[in-house]
Amino acid sequence: MRYGFVIPTGEPREVAELAHEVEAAGWDGAFYWDGIALGEMDTYDPWVVMAAMAMRTERVRIGAMLTPPARRRPWKLARETMTLDHLSGGRLVLPVGLGATDDGGFSKVGEPTDRKVRAQRLDESMEILTGLWSGKPFSYIGEHYRLEEMVFRPPTVQRPRVPIWVVGAWPSERSMNRALRYDGVLAHTTRGEVAPEDIKAIKTYVEEKRGAGSSFDIVWEGETPGEDPASAASIVRPYAEAGATWWIESPWTPPNAPEDLRRRIRQGPPLAE
Repeated sequence: MRYGFVIPTGEPREVAELAHEVEAAGWDGAFYWDGIALGEMDTYDPWVVMAAMAMRTERVRIGAMLTPPARRRPWKLARETMTLDHLSGGRLVLPVGLGATDDGGFSKVGEPTDRKVRAQRLDESMEILTGLWSGKPFSYIGEHYRLEEMVFRPPTVQRPRVPIWVVGAWPSERSMNRALRYDGVLAHTTRGEVAPEDIKAIKTYVEEKRGAGSSFDIVWEGETPGEDPASAASIVRPYAEAGATWWIESPWTPPNAPEDLRRRIRQGPPLAE
């Protein structure tokens, strides 16, 4: 089990410093978030912020929880992710999903909000990303995107690609099979809740489809009480035993001001071992 921490608040310099604290406190990943216009929240560009995070860290994985390719041009996203992969020395991970339509980056700028269309754009975008990241001649003809042959240089540091984690809603085969084409699943269920039994079922499904022992992440998120390590471990342990490979500490709601985040970060990850 590896442990990440989402940093949902703070100005860019604060976020970068908090990422440094995440690394110093023994976490394995420092994550940000990707939004365009969400209510009255202060919102910064994730790729600029994550560049600052990369410069203040040396070891931890970095990424945004999560990026919706349906409202980002895939060739631009390919260039941003490739650049950040180089800047971080090959530490980027790309969590993706359909995205929240209450983000003004969908409804207020004319991007399609239909679920089917967003899913199609997600699928096409990931095919384009992996093709462009290769550094080899690549062209694409899809329903939503068309690329004449081009070559993106340089290729990504990580080979064969930057790891992609995809939202998978268990037990939907269509949703799960999308995730299985890539490198990990951000665990969800069609009923909304995720229990350790769901993680176990997802692990079994992954092993049936990909083979036992294949390299594939199962990612779950939640919150734990850092002031009580035993209680924190007891929350995480059932998910670890069921097969989750990442626990992402996710303080999305208050109290989550930078000083609150710093306090929890310094308490360290909720080690299940």
